[in-house]
Amino acid sequence: MRHCLALDLKDDPAVIAEYEAYHRNIWPEVRAHLHAHGVTGMEIYRLGTRMVMLMETDDARYEADAMALASQNDPKIREWEALMWKFQAPTPWTPEGEKWVGMERIFEL
Repeated sequence: MRHCLALDLKDDPAVIAEYEAYHRNIWPEVRAHLHAHGVTGMEIYRLGTRMVMLMETDDARYEADAMALASQNDPKIREWEALMWKFQAPTPWTPEGEKWVGMERIFEL
């Protein structure tokens, strides 16, 4: 299944550059965590401060709630998420306490 999520970055060119540098070489633990929870592919695009993530998942293994719980229980993933949050900001439409927000598909060909 394909998921499309949005998130903002803080509006600072140095912050954005550092965030992108981390994503050019994500931690091996993060890559392993994603794969272990059924994420088979991921792309992140940026326009200004708005980011859009396309995530492909194996429906037989991917469960968002299970992955979120595993993330909370993994010290290295918590460390990565805390580090990334220094660069990130919720969109105006993101529910309180969330980071990424799912986007609604309005067209498909």
